[in-house]
Amino acid sequence: MFDYKSAFSAVTSTLQAENRYRVFTEIARDQARFPKATWHLASGVSDVTVWCSNDYLGMGRHPDVVAAMIAEARRGSVGAGGTRNISGNSHAVVELEAELADLHNKNAALVFSSGYVANQTAIATIAQCLPGCIIFSDSENHNSMIDGVRRAGCDKTIFRHNDIAHLEELLKAADPARPKLIVFESVYSMDGDVGPLHAFADLAQKYGALTYLDEVHAVGLYGAHGAGYAEEIGAMDRIDIIQGTLGKGFGCFGGYIAASAEIVDAVRCNAHGFIFTTALPPPVAAAATASIRHLKGSQTERAGQRKQVARTKRMLDEAGIPVLDNPTHIVPVMIGDAANAKAASDLLLERHHIYVQPINYPTVPRGTERLRITPTPFHSDALIDELTAALVDVFDTLGLARRPGQVLAAE
Repeated sequence: MFDYKSAFSAVTSTLQAENRYRVFTEIARDQARFPKATWHLASGVSDVTVWCSNDYLGMGRHPDVVAAMIAEARRGSVGAGGTRNISGNSHAVVELEAELADLHNKNAALVFSSGYVANQTAIATIAQCLPGCIIFSDSENHNSMIDGVRRAGCDKTIFRHNDIAHLEELLKAADPARPKLIVFESVYSMDGDVGPLHAFADLAQKYGALTYLDEVHAVGLYGAHGAGYAEEIGAMDRIDIIQGTLGKGFGCFGGYIAASAEIVDAVRCNAHGFIFTTALPPPVAAAATASIRHLKGSQTERAGQRKQVARTKRMLDEAGIPVLDNPTHIVPVMIGDAANAKAASDLLLERHHIYVQPINYPTVPRGTERLRITPTPFHSDALIDELTAALVDVFDTLGLARRPGQVLAAE
């Protein structure tokens, strides 16, 4: 008889040997003291400062957002009650989709149960609606996009990261009569670099392709209304399909696409990951709508975050902590070794009560392991000073090289 237990144990043992075994830290966020949280241990509880949250603007604890969620739960229901096409097409979700379409200046939007599902489902469905479609995908697109491209089951080509010349070479070689879909991101979440959106749009126009942009690490944070990096640089109306999340800058949960009414309708009627999934709970949808409406008109959160991101980068640079240079809110502290990344994370938590998860392969390539720091508007100057001192102590304790006055250039 097959030894199932040993087979699964062997997989885990391999991960442990490669320092890739995933350990989750149990915390309870504190609304009143964000970014403080309570760290739950077998021996008791302790305060920690969270430095790795994707709730980039702290909108998950904004009073208007919390109030909207509570009010919707009280007058309606905590759950959706079913899939959208059976019994879960709530008024709150319909309102959210209208808000998202308006945010991105598109005719329509469609909400999914997560950003991952939105990419996985929408990319595949859009390509399958176009007979003979060829997908052109950036080599650094993240897992949900890769999964969507695979699920499409059509021809695909991978172009070198942000390499316009390589993409044009591939587009030029393709049959002009075949439909084409170019898939890329705005802010890449591990290195913090950005895509050349205008150049992608230029090539799409030249070769008759559709553009699909992942804005999950940019919505809420960039643009005059928080619509993302494409809005920030005036490229939003040049992109055919914009995909985003409600779980990062907007501080809630769920994913979506915004596009023409024809594209959204085709996805709505054909996407299995949408049709057969329970709808987003109405209280979550109401909270997300409140968050979007607030960030459309408020610059306070975005301005506060940019100020603290700049200060964090400057302080770490002056202390010689190797940070990968980029123009965004992501602060990658480069370690370059899985075991050391885990050890650094553990020391920060146990010695300094600072919570930053290590980022290892396969999320990033081997040899580029890192700590991914994400300052929010609520990380005060004092907290930044504490983080800097803690990282200096951790680097020196582990014998990791510091580089005074040098910021690493992104490759």
